Amino acid sequence: MDGDLVLHVTQEALKAALLLTAPVLIVTLLVGLATAMLQAVTSLRDMTLGMVLKLASVAVTLLVCGGWMMTHAVNFTNQIFNTMGTLAK
Repeated sequence: MDGDLVLHVTQEALKAALLLTAPVLIVTLLVGLATAMLQAVTSLRDMTLGMVLKLASVAVTLLVCGGWMMTHAVNFTNQIFNTMGTLAK
């Protein structure tokens, strides 16, 4: 296994990780900002409100995007196994 292949596999793994985590992170960021603004406007200082909303948004995001995320992860895993299979020959 040469260095170029290792770098390519690592680069593809990082791309896949970023692509799979992006929907959850973006939605959580937006919900966190909206909750913080709502708390600032209404002077609410309840820490659990933000956490509950973030957890609910993560659950909904995973329900909506979970199938796509699983398909992408399985395709990436198959690609890695196929690459390793060609190296063994």
